[in-house]
Amino acid sequence: MKLDVLDLTGKKVDTVELNDSVFQCEVNNQAIFDALLRQQSSWRQGTHDVKGRSEVSGGGKKPFRQKGTGRARQGSTRATQYRHGGVPFGPTPRSHTFKLNRKVRRLALRSGLTIKANENNIICLADVKMDSIKTKEFNKVLANLGIERKALFVVDADEAFENAYLSLRNLQNIVMVTVEGLNIYDLQNAGKLVMTKVAAEKLGEVLGNE
Repeated sequence: MKLDVLDLTGKKVDTVELNDSVFQCEVNNQAIFDALLRQQSSWRQGTHDVKGRSEVSGGGKKPFRQKGTGRARQGSTRATQYRHGGVPFGPTPRSHTFKLNRKVRRLALRSGLTIKANENNIICLADVKMDSIKTKEFNKVLANLGIERKALFVVDADEAFENAYLSLRNLQNIVMVTVEGLNIYDLQNAGKLVMTKVAAEKLGEVLGNE
């Protein structure tokens, strides 16, 4: 798959050959779902808690004698059927994270990249090097690239992207990550995927080696 490489003004300066095994693979929706569920589950604090009957205060005395009242026997007023009693089967602090195989996580990323490619929502840049830190200037870059809504920028860690990152961090719905930090949530949440040429080639190498 070939893609035009643009500069920050939106002008074509080169072309890049994308790895078809990464950007034109068979989409696996189940892998995307599982990877999204895993990532969002890991964000949960898991600090929810309620008190069971052994944790609520009071209830040390038997409310009435065992026999002769005609009522059902009761051992404590802190049993679950009583007001001020403990909560049965309530949530307790726990971790919501779960394991997902590395191959499935990579398949999810390849599927997400393929969806973006099929929808023509991938833009490739020569680089994101900026001379100064100015959000106003980065807004001009977005306008030149035709980006009006959510966008995810992917760069290589060795590139000069610091000024661009500092310029976009105040912009709503614009995110920048390195190749190593690419994740399925940001990929699915973005309308446009903007990659540098180096990042696109590196993604093809990293995700294509299975």
